[in-house]
Amino acid sequence: MKGASRRGSRAGACAGVLLATVAALFPLGGPHTVPAEQTHAAAGVDAAPQGPGKTRVTAAVLNLDGKSLKPLLDGEDASYDTASIVKVDILATLLLQAQDAGRHLTAQERALAEPMIRNSDNAATNDLWREIGGAPGMEAANKRMGLTATEGGPGAKWGLTQTTASDQIRLLLSVFDGAATSKTDSPLDKDSRAYIRSLMTHVASDQAWGVSAASGSDHALKNGWLQRTASGLWDVNSVGQVTVDGHHYLVAVLSDGSPSMDDGISVVERAARQAVAATTRT
Repeated sequence: MKGASRRGSRAGACAGVLLATVAALFPLGGPHTVPAEQTHAAAGVDAAPQGPGKTRVTAAVLNLDGKSLKPLLDGEDASYDTASIVKVDILATLLLQAQDAGRHLTAQERALAEPMIRNSDNAATNDLWREIGGAPGMEAANKRMGLTATEGGPGAKWGLTQTTASDQIRLLLSVFDGAATSKTDSPLDKDSRAYIRSLMTHVASDQAWGVSAASGSDHALKNGWLQRTASGLWDVNSVGQVTVDGHHYLVAVLSDGSPSMDDGISVVERAARQAVAATTRT
């Protein structure tokens, strides 16, 4: 795939493969290969139909250096499949449960958590999803972190967790530090927040698209995408923190209904740039 166009390369890699919840970040304009082993079965995603129609997208942006806890929204704050952005929520839940038990993560838990975020490893996610107690465990943690509209996926299907852009901003507020977070009273302690931020900042070298399109080199993020087998349409999402002119912003962009992964990436990146630009003008 090296040397081919980004769209041509990814189309070739996807041919004949039923792709599922795969989150990856790669340098803007660079080639990317989707691992063939990351299938619906591996990711816990079913083939539920998604009807044809126009691509939906919602962006939420919050100035982390400001005092408001209300993000600027572009689009309807509706529910979307998380795909692999849920992996941030899974790690936050794991850390919160460990805090409650008065312990640090074990070496084995770290050996699963780090590839889950840095490489979007689905097998590691399956193990941690079971460890946190699946949807009920994550939803209990989410209630403490202020999330109000996120419902865990059924059974092992963590990639079908439903969320909104505003809820993703609430999750990010529990992870990132800034003036706006002084009022949120995150249940995650300083070390837990720093651990998540470190993994989101130092992802694999082939990962860097999404909300980072609205920033320079200073960003931390997690992406996810999922192709629905019945329709062939794509969910593409990106969440994280970006820095523009020295100011820090939390950004969540959720989309579905794109005819290809690359179309979805373009939609997400355009929405991130526009939403951050609108926020900087307010």
